[in-house]
Amino acid sequence: MADPELLTTSKTESEPKTVGAEWDAIQVPRSVGLVALNILGARSGAVIEDETALYWLLPAGSTEGWSTRGTKALPTGTTLDVPVARCTTGPGPHWRICPGEDRLLTSVDALRAAVVDASGLAGGQPSPSGTAAR
Repeated sequence: MADPELLTTSKTESEPKTVGAEWDAIQVPRSVGLVALNILGARSGAVIEDETALYWLLPAGSTEGWSTRGTKALPTGTTLDVPVARCTTGPGPHWRICPGEDRLLTSVDALRAAVVDASGLAGGQPSPSGTAAR
């Protein structure tokens, strides 16, 4: 079920939310993220996009040990600008995939596989497991 705070409207385009309280977040460079999103298809949850990156929301605590080259697990306590409901255009953070009642979080395993595949398709190489990408 979607977090009601993510679906509320506001006068601002985005609101700062704390990573780790209800969900974790992974930052993926836009070029790789768009390919990963295509690979994930309907398996993707909500996705925030800005000028340089895509951000996936994952279950809280699920990004421990994330180590995919070129991506970043946002540390617990980090502030992420979360767009208000139905804000789907920039400039600034906006929903590439809007959250819904059954579409908020993405599986960490599905995202990792999609990013590794997308990195290969985009000409990059995934990191060996156990290598931090921070």
